[in-house]
Amino acid sequence: MTTADDFKRAMRHLAGGVAIIATEHEGSRAGLAATAVCSVSADPPTLLVCINSGASAHEPIRASGRFSVNLLASGQNSMARCFSGETGLKGEERFTVGEWSPLVTGAPVLEGALVSFDCHVTEVVRMATHSVFFGAVAGIASRSTTRPLIYAHGTYGTFSPEGAGLWW
Repeated sequence: MTTADDFKRAMRHLAGGVAIIATEHEGSRAGLAATAVCSVSADPPTLLVCINSGASAHEPIRASGRFSVNLLASGQNSMARCFSGETGLKGEERFTVGEWSPLVTGAPVLEGALVSFDCHVTEVVRMATHSVFFGAVAGIASRSTTRPLIYAHGTYGTFSPEGAGLWW
């Protein structure tokens, strides 16, 4: 039988882009770093995020019905660490790092992100320890042509679109 630890060790081999998922609910912002982001449909533009039900941002996202997906760029490792909980910052404190402003839905959007998607929640599916939030994209802000931040094997790296490969 495969254990949760076996699964986690195996999944560390799957490299993924790093995103900050953020929301605002009743005047308070909440957010987390995640790699579990996926496009669902281009027509209509829809994506999904998978969030642990124990994460501090889970309930605010569910209650507000909106979230942003902010794909981090190379060099934004400290931002990822802040929103992953490594620095000890929680809740609103995490938003002292970076410049944040609303786009369409009112969810906070990171101004220095590679690209940001502003979404309305259209559906939530519970699966074991996580919820899958489907989001209809209401707005997109693309600000940078730099390389994306990638997470694999417990560390951050980047990918060079010029064909130079992965850099860890």
